Amino acid sequence: MAELETGKVTHPPATPVPEAWVRTELARHPQRPYPMDFIEALFTDFSEIHGDRAFGDDPAMTCGMAFFHGEPVLVIGNLKGRTLKERVTRKFGSPEPEGYRKALRAMKIAEKFGRPVFTFLDLAGAYPGIEAEERGQGEAIARNLIEMSRLRVPTIATITGEGGSGGALALAVADRVLMLENAIYSVISPEGCAAIMWKDPAKKQQAAAALKYTAVDVKRLGCVDDVISEPAGGTQADPACAMQMVDEKLQFHLAALKGQSLDEMLAARYAKFRNIAQFYTAG
Repeated sequence: MAELETGKVTHPPATPVPEAWVRTELARHPQRPYPMDFIEALFTDFSEIHGDRAFGDDPAMTCGMAFFHGEPVLVIGNLKGRTLKERVTRKFGSPEPEGYRKALRAMKIAEKFGRPVFTFLDLAGAYPGIEAEERGQGEAIARNLIEMSRLRVPTIATITGEGGSGGALALAVADRVLMLENAIYSVISPEGCAAIMWKDPAKKQQAAAALKYTAVDVKRLGCVDDVISEPAGGTQADPACAMQMVDEKLQFHLAALKGQSLDEMLAARYAKFRNIAQFYTAG
């Protein structure tokens, strides 16, 4: 009442936006380069591979042979689309089972010819529709996890925006998992987490902070091997500069992997994924 009588109205201090949510918005920025933008900028002579030889060709997944600084390689990435029509066609970048099976078919071809595999990820998760479940979405993802863990060629995965759940992990069981500075990598979206934990999707910012899914957090847990810096304001602010940073990191890690014997590389890959995010309580 005193406030009303004096004409002074006080407001509670604004709750600061968690850094995790700021980075989430950058990871989801509509102008942020998508995986295909990285593929077109960093690789030459891309020749796309279509179809899973079982059901069809998933428009949300692209893969094909290309050259990386003169060396033949395989590149894989999910496709999101820029226009509404493209986004609907590509299920907003969420692959169906045939997308993962197409990617695996391409990886086995690369293995046959000794070509390194590069994957680029920006997806909230695998497509959750009933048709995808009927065609074996869970089995397709699980099969990719198994096969990528023992693929006999160097593998490098790069999370460029969102890396969501098993849909991303199905393309990220790699010798080197890289992550852009403003990307996120999580088992669930902040909206989904808030809906489950607090029954309120509006608590998405609180969920983002709790999930610990920023590049710094995930690197600390050992779930990624390297964090790639971004230009001020995010990758979308200066795509050319960002592409150069990614290119340098890819060259560095590919050279390191090629310096190992096949047995050393496979043993290191196995050990890495067996020891990710282990916690011990000090007595």
